[in-house]
Amino acid sequence: MAPSCKLKVLEHCKISPPPGKLPSTSLPLTFFDIPWLLFPPSQPLFFFQLPALSTTHFANSILPHLKRSLSLALQHFFPLAGTLATPPHPTAPHFVYAAADSSVSLTIAESSADFHHISGHQQRDVQEFHHLVPRLLRNETASYDPYLPCPILAVQVTVFPQCGICIGFSFRHVAADGRTFDNFLKSWASIFKMEPSLNKLLLPFTDRTVIQDPNGLGPILLNQWRSLESSQLDTDNCDGADLRDMVRATFVMGRSDMEKLKQQILTRSRKIFGLESGSMYLSPYVLTCAHIWVCLTKTQFSNIKTSLGEEPHYFGFIAGGIIRLGYPVPNTYLGNCVSFGRSDATGYELVGENGIVIAAKVIGETIEKLNGDVLGGVEDWISDWKELLRSDLHVTVTGSPKVNLYGLDFGWGRPKKIEEIAIDESRAVSLTESRDVEGGIEVGLVLPRAQMNAFGSIFRKGLNSDRLE
Repeated sequence: MAPSCKLKVLEHCKISPPPGKLPSTSLPLTFFDIPWLLFPPSQPLFFFQLPALSTTHFANSILPHLKRSLSLALQHFFPLAGTLATPPHPTAPHFVYAAADSSVSLTIAESSADFHHISGHQQRDVQEFHHLVPRLLRNETASYDPYLPCPILAVQVTVFPQCGICIGFSFRHVAADGRTFDNFLKSWASIFKMEPSLNKLLLPFTDRTVIQDPNGLGPILLNQWRSLESSQLDTDNCDGADLRDMVRATFVMGRSDMEKLKQQILTRSRKIFGLESGSMYLSPYVLTCAHIWVCLTKTQFSNIKTSLGEEPHYFGFIAGGIIRLGYPVPNTYLGNCVSFGRSDATGYELVGENGIVIAAKVIGETIEKLNGDVLGGVEDWISDWKELLRSDLHVTVTGSPKVNLYGLDFGWGRPKKIEEIAIDESRAVSLTESRDVEGGIEVGLVLPRAQMNAFGSIFRKGLNSDRLE
């Protein structure tokens, strides 16, 4: 059971860009955005350690400037202050920014929870974090209506007296990818710190016509999305999952762990496939994902190995597309520019003695295909990912170690910890760069407590073994 804690809401307000600075406008969804209509909001939490902080000091000295700097950041990233409109067919979904009333919901609160406990790596009850996540609803007084405009972003800042601050977000991925959201966060932090000039490398490029669609992929994906049953489109209300006995924990893959796995895989692959050394694509990302996939499959299915059969187990991930399109797209483009990858292997292969080799091989091959054709299979993105969502058989990962989220600094130092709360419901695995291990990757998981214990044992055994299990 989660330790009891009290949350005191100190203020709830709306933050808009400075008045008179922006006209009302609407923006279309590109084919990169449309698949994200399937996904519930992302819910990242950033924990900052400030040992001498009092609630009074925060309210008087920090909060006013947080509000002002957020408003100024939204002036540049104005789509995040808008709404997503999903009107009935035939009108296409689109983003709306209304100069008169577009805003971001900001909640200010104080928590009595144990800051150091919940910002650790060890097992923690998932329900310990939910009071730190802001609500992101279409209409707080009405029942669910898929045609109501829905906000893009909500923010909650929670003070832990004499310990620190947690800045939590609910964010609709349909508006922008992790690269864009990171640029927004760092722009906000830069303005908050009153740096002489906002880094122009972070300022967004909002012209969506830069994304070319000569083959009409947008209408294809939009029709697939519309064909889904209405019950599957309610991504705002995912509170039905039973989270009792569910815990979250963080595991770290260090460079030495990755190198050890790499050498073991190369040695074994030459025996299995006759591959020459170096012919497999074994990046830190591939090695980490392969190890996670194998460990999770063993955790869930090792006791029924004989019944796994030949049914495919999928591993789903996203891959940055902004440098793979074959035509220039600014790095500051505000929107999604990521593709979807899906690898498969049988459960029997994954839990076998060569599971890590098989996993690394198929994930690496998928990434190499995306490197050559980032839009390969784009017409299947929605059908592929619909099959993966909330599945116990398949594994998906969210986040990217390349984004450098731990580089966020409001002047209080880097975050002590970053957590992605949305994986409570999605059952995805979150990945980010390691805060403390250079070149390492943090792996965030949510599992039943008994399975988390088993996963931890298998994870460590796989890294410490001198031979592949």
